[in-house]
Amino acid sequence: MRSLYTLLWYFSLPLLFLRLWWRGRRAPAYRQRWRERLALGYRRGTLNGSVWVHAVSVGETLAAAPLIEGLLAAHPDTPLVVTTTTPTGSERVRALFGERVTHVYCPWELPGAYRRFLDAFDPRLVVILETELWPNLCAAAKARGAKLLLMNGRLSEKSYRGYARLPRLVRPMLARFDTLAVQTEAEARRFEALGASRSRLVVNGSVKFDLTLDDAVRERAAALRVPWGERPVWIAASTHPGEDEIVLASHRRLRATHPDALLILVPRHPERFDDVAALVRRAGLGLARRSRQEAVDDGVAVYLADTMGELLMLFGAADLAFVGGSLVPVGGHNLLEPAAWGKPVLTGPHLHNFTAIAALLDEAGALSVVSGEEQLAATLAALHDDAGERRRRGEAAAGVVAANRGALQRGLNICASLWPSRSGL
Repeated sequence: MRSLYTLLWYFSLPLLFLRLWWRGRRAPAYRQRWRERLALGYRRGTLNGSVWVHAVSVGETLAAAPLIEGLLAAHPDTPLVVTTTTPTGSERVRALFGERVTHVYCPWELPGAYRRFLDAFDPRLVVILETELWPNLCAAAKARGAKLLLMNGRLSEKSYRGYARLPRLVRPMLARFDTLAVQTEAEARRFEALGASRSRLVVNGSVKFDLTLDDAVRERAAALRVPWGERPVWIAASTHPGEDEIVLASHRRLRATHPDALLILVPRHPERFDDVAALVRRAGLGLARRSRQEAVDDGVAVYLADTMGELLMLFGAADLAFVGGSLVPVGGHNLLEPAAWGKPVLTGPHLHNFTAIAALLDEAGALSVVSGEEQLAATLAALHDDAGERRRRGEAAAGVVAANRGALQRGLNICASLWPSRSGL
C-alpha cells in the first residue's frame, strides 16, 4: 500500500512544483528554496545526533514555541532541527529562535528526499506536532533508528473517518510511534481505533494552554490601545476567503448602533493582505494599514493588521475577539490566545479542529458561537453594551486557560524519556 502511495507522490511532482509557482504569484517566497522540498544540496553529516521538531505553518510553530524553548534550555548541547512547510512558518521560526536552531523546509513525502535529509541531519528523535502524520516520514525515520513522538496530537472526527478508509497505510504508520501524546481521551480512542497501541498513547492535554503573556507583549498591547480611548474595539483574527466579507458586513451593522466601533482585521495568509484591503474599501469603511504605520483616527473603521507575528499582542488591544476559520468550513483556529488575555471569545460553527477546547470554553460560559453576519453583529453589540457580562466572560475564559496548564511540562518530561543519550550521538 505504501509503495502505491509513494508512486502517486512521484507522479504528483509536476503538480507540486506548479502549486509552488502558482502560490508564488502572491507570495514570492514559495518559489524560493525549492531544493529543500527535495532535500537537495545538503552535506552528508551536517549535524550529528540531532532532534527534529516538525511543525507546519505559523499556528503550529507558535504552539510549539514554548516546547522548543524548553528543549533548548534543557538540552543545550543537542542540535535542534525545526522544519515547516510554509514560508510564513519559516519566518516565524527564524524570528523566534534565530541561529539557536537549524531551520529548513520539511521534504516532500518521497523516500529519496527523506534519505538525503536524514543523511544530513541524523535525527535520533523526531517530534511531530499535532496531525502531521506522513507514512514515508515515519518509515524513513524509524528505519534509521530514530524514536518517534507525536506531541499535542489531535484527531477530529472528520480526520478520523478519512484515515479509517486507509487502514493498510495508517496502521503501520501509527505502529512506528514510540509515544503518541494526544490532547484528549476522545482523540486517544480515535487513534486506538486506527491501530495505535494503547500502551503508547498518553493523554497529555494541549500545550496551547501553556502560552505566556510576558511584560513586553502586555506593554505593546496597552500602548497600541491608548490612542483609541473608549472606542469599542473588536478583533477578527485568522480570517479566510468568504469570511472577511461576513466580518465586514457585521461591522457595518455594528456601526449602525455603535458608530465609533473599530475592527482589527487580521487575515490568515499574508498574500491576501492587499485583497482584503480592497474589500474594506469597497465596503465603504475607513481603512488604516498597520504595515504602513497609518494613524487610526476617528475616520478609520477598520485597522488592517497586515504584519506577521503580532496576533497575540493584537488580541490584548481589543475588547472582544472573533476567531476565524469558523464561519467557513476550515475547522477553526486557536481560541486560547484571546482567552489567555481574558477576552470574551466569539467563533463560527465550524470548529472540528478545536472541539475539545471549544467545549471547555462553552461550558465555562466564555464562548459565543454565531452563524452569520446578523448574529455576529448582534452578539458584538450586546457585549459592547454590557461591561459586566464582558468582564464575566473574560474571567471565565482566563480561568479555563489557567485550569488546564501543565501539558508543556508533561510534554518536556515525555521528550526527556525519549531523548538520545550522549553515547548515542
